[in-house]
Amino acid sequence: MKTLKKIAISAIVGFPLVFHAQSAPTLKELIDAAMTKDATIEQQNLESKSNLLDQQKLKDIFLPTVEISGKGGYLNATARFISPEIAIPAIQPIFPGAVFPEGTFNNNFTLSSFEAAGKAEAKMLIYSGGKVKYLKQALQEKDNANQALQAKNQDDVVTQISKAYDQFALVIESKKVLDESKKRLDANKKTAEKALGYGLITPYDYKKIELAQATLDSKMVEYEGKKELLITQLNILTGIDKNRIALIDPKLEKIEYLVTDKNIENRAELKALDYGLKAIDAKIKAEKTWWIPKVQASTSLSYMGFYNSHLSSSKELMPGTGTKLDYDLTNLNLFPIFQAGVGFKWDVFDGNEGKHQIEKAKIDREILESKKSDAERKLQLNLSNNQTNYDIADSQIMMKAKARQIARNALTQAEKEFRYGLIKSTQLIEAENDLENAELEYQTAVFNQRRAAVELMKSTQNLSIEKL
Repeated sequence: MKTLKKIAISAIVGFPLVFHAQSAPTLKELIDAAMTKDATIEQQNLESKSNLLDQQKLKDIFLPTVEISGKGGYLNATARFISPEIAIPAIQPIFPGAVFPEGTFNNNFTLSSFEAAGKAEAKMLIYSGGKVKYLKQALQEKDNANQALQAKNQDDVVTQISKAYDQFALVIESKKVLDESKKRLDANKKTAEKALGYGLITPYDYKKIELAQATLDSKMVEYEGKKELLITQLNILTGIDKNRIALIDPKLEKIEYLVTDKNIENRAELKALDYGLKAIDAKIKAEKTWWIPKVQASTSLSYMGFYNSHLSSSKELMPGTGTKLDYDLTNLNLFPIFQAGVGFKWDVFDGNEGKHQIEKAKIDREILESKKSDAERKLQLNLSNNQTNYDIADSQIMMKAKARQIARNALTQAEKEFRYGLIKSTQLIEAENDLENAELEYQTAVFNQRRAAVELMKSTQNLSIEKL
């Protein structure tokens, strides 16, 4: 009994999970999944991370840096001494005087020692002349521009996925149209069989209906191919399992959208250019600080020591004495050697490098201003063009709906006349094809209207999933 209860509980708990795994993904789920896989958005996120690291690096520039160094080694130095001519005047009557010819004292003196040194040094930038402050502003505006462009790329992902989603809906609606055509042709074929038996139609007329059925079957095969292609496309773009995507059954419905504010100022491209201009302004201010002195504080603690030092000569010190220099020096230790102070660097003249950098930044700003002006003109034209396309696509739906109704009425009339032998099968098939085309054209008109609505929303940066 307990085992049965466990099985029942497991089935109840597991059922929602199974059901969810087999449910069709919504448009929002498809778009969210595509956002995480889009390479352009991923690269922009990485650029933002890199920019944040650069900003942090600038913040840390005022932190002190501490460096500890040390070395040990062996010192061996030789100096050669050759005396010039030396004349010592006489001191009468004590000293008669003497003359030492050049080279009398010719000797090599060698100093050998083991040495050790160590140093701990700390430095800290106190004032950068304001350059760091402005560079931080430039990096922040650069990141803002990157974030603004990310909104555009997100709209591109929404456009791509929603288009595939609508194509999926169009294909499914096409399948429904083909299924309805198949039902009617099957019914008309039975009527044709009876008419052929009564001699009301010729075998040729009967074959025409069979040909129409074969043509319809080939369209069914084409439909399956298109559907499989769309499933594969959505699978690649979103990473969602194909079996779930195959369960999608969307409806093609027109989008009611009215542009209340024909303003392009919210477009991501213009925002990115505005942030770019602010970044260049900050860069210009940073370059103008080239002549302002930079101040730095530093302190150090050092140690130096000489061990087993030895001083010797290669020859006797005084000619005729036979005595060479051979002396062990006392170990020498210098500690602590402490130093602390504040220093500054003032570039009084940098060869006009700072001036050239300022001029270059100003030219870059003029280029961005030109790009913004050009973008505003093109985006305004794009808005007008998309509004016109939307109005045309919206009006086409009404026209195609009317044409579809006329084709339905014509087919109903043709079927009645075919039953009474008033028309041939070719005319019936023409009426069937007219309705099939009218149905597909209507669905295509709805698809085109939705695409036009999406582009119109993007024109003013108002694209949202809820409106789709």
